[in-house]
Amino acid sequence: MGHLDINTVSFVLPDGRPLLSEVSLRVGEGAKVALIGPNGTGKTTLGRIIAGDLVAHEGAVTRSGGLGVMRQFVGSVRDDSTVRDLLLSVAPEPVREAAAEIDRTEMLMMERDSEADQMAYAHALVAWGDVGGYDYETLWDVCTVAALGMPFDKAQWRKVTTLSGGEQKRVVLEALLRGPEEVLLLDEPDNYLDVPAKRWLEEQLIASPKTVLFVSHDRELLNRVATRVATLEPGGAGSTLWVHPGRFVTYHQAREDRNSRLEELRRRWDEEHQKIKDLVQMLKVKAKYNDGMAPRYHAAQTRLRKFEEAGPPQETPLRQNVNMRLKGGRTAKRAVIAERLELKAGAPPDGTLSPAMGGLMKPFDLEIWFGERVAVLGSNGSGKSHFLRLVAAGGSDPDAEHRPVGDLQPVSVTHTGRLRLGSRVRPGWFAQTHEQPALVGRTLLEILHRGDEHRAGRPREEAARVLDRYGLARASEQTFDSLSGGQQARFQILLLELSGATCLLLDEPTDNLDLHSAEALEEGLEAFEGTVIAVTHDRWFARGFDRFLVFGSDGRVYESDEPVWDEGRVARAR
Repeated sequence: MGHLDINTVSFVLPDGRPLLSEVSLRVGEGAKVALIGPNGTGKTTLGRIIAGDLVAHEGAVTRSGGLGVMRQFVGSVRDDSTVRDLLLSVAPEPVREAAAEIDRTEMLMMERDSEADQMAYAHALVAWGDVGGYDYETLWDVCTVAALGMPFDKAQWRKVTTLSGGEQKRVVLEALLRGPEEVLLLDEPDNYLDVPAKRWLEEQLIASPKTVLFVSHDRELLNRVATRVATLEPGGAGSTLWVHPGRFVTYHQAREDRNSRLEELRRRWDEEHQKIKDLVQMLKVKAKYNDGMAPRYHAAQTRLRKFEEAGPPQETPLRQNVNMRLKGGRTAKRAVIAERLELKAGAPPDGTLSPAMGGLMKPFDLEIWFGERVAVLGSNGSGKSHFLRLVAAGGSDPDAEHRPVGDLQPVSVTHTGRLRLGSRVRPGWFAQTHEQPALVGRTLLEILHRGDEHRAGRPREEAARVLDRYGLARASEQTFDSLSGGQQARFQILLLELSGATCLLLDEPTDNLDLHSAEALEEGLEAFEGTVIAVTHDRWFARGFDRFLVFGSDGRVYESDEPVWDEGRVARAR
């Protein structure tokens, strides 16, 4: 069994702004502690300090037992790495080093195949066995069968980009939960998971003897798993940490009660401070005309000095205020029409269909009417994001008016049948992976100030006010790629607001949003004049929708009046 101890950790951003201020937290043996807080308060940074990726400017982190880490953007990997690389990324360092040496010596044998190269390769294989590499291969075989339905020897060279975000997450979670590390640090482990997988994760975490610190915004998972809830709260001198010793079901009331006590203590302190200052001023005036008042005046000064040195009680945490004003506009009554639509896996460069490209779902017909809120449900890998991307691209044969707003152009989706959009339908796409090449390296103020072909540029003062409405004022001079996942999500929604979209296409929009921001998004969608289609596995968020399009495990696309969360993986060759 292991434990984790964070002791008065402070961290300052490169621009000089304090991010963390004397954060302390102990995660005892076998405990399951949730770390929550508004986006941008430093949850991921604190995780990187715990993992050793960053060094705290003050304080220290100690632990007993090995540490297994799931980083935030597992699930959005878009490079050339393989399943083997993904599993190695969460293995202990000696295993990673031994695997790298095998790869290096194998390459030399392929290029030269000298006796020295053969000896080096033989030594690498011995080292691989010494660090337990073959045991890990056995473990990984269990993991890939459980997560992907195929053994490791078949899955290991498969590109990670061929996996859905949920499949990427599930592979890593299987490895960490089954692995030898006693302490786990999981940054949003439920992102990209469908509901059956979330329920699996909940049961695994509850049953695991491991010590777990996890970041999550899923209220169902928080309520079922967390034995304590630690909250990073923003402040002028950096975020501080408050720990609720109970479960999430009692968290909100406990936090309200605490904040009320802090406000009352501060009010009393301010009143007492003013009384003492008034007394000092009165005695100062009297001491000018009466020498006998001088001792009382000096005593009052001493009392005031000691009172101020002791300082005020803890400040009430800053309240996050996110206000999303999604507008939209009138469109044709039928916003989206699908006729015998069959989505295909893969998209060849020449756009031609291949017999090897199987259908993701059986052909289906669909009509979505102006103003409807449609939630697209189903397991990972069933084709939900493909469907959303096809709508985002303007359908099968888009007219100029159906071009998506924003710089991000959806990857083409191979399909048969036809999908078309009604007149005046302008798709606004929220990408699950936050992939926005046009925004990389640019500050938020610069992006809003310059505008683009879809939205007018704004004076800097007006841009700053808009950012403040989304809780991004303090991040205005940061580049988009330096933001936290939740800040990127909020900024993407802001761009949709400013770009005139009349049909919002949201792919897992709440995955990285903190609880308050998710509530603000829900309120914004209620006021939006237009059509909303959202792929989601968020059981709470889905309650605000009035139609449910389900991608079933039998390959059928069907509608339901209520959310359907128990559809399993689609039965198809993999």
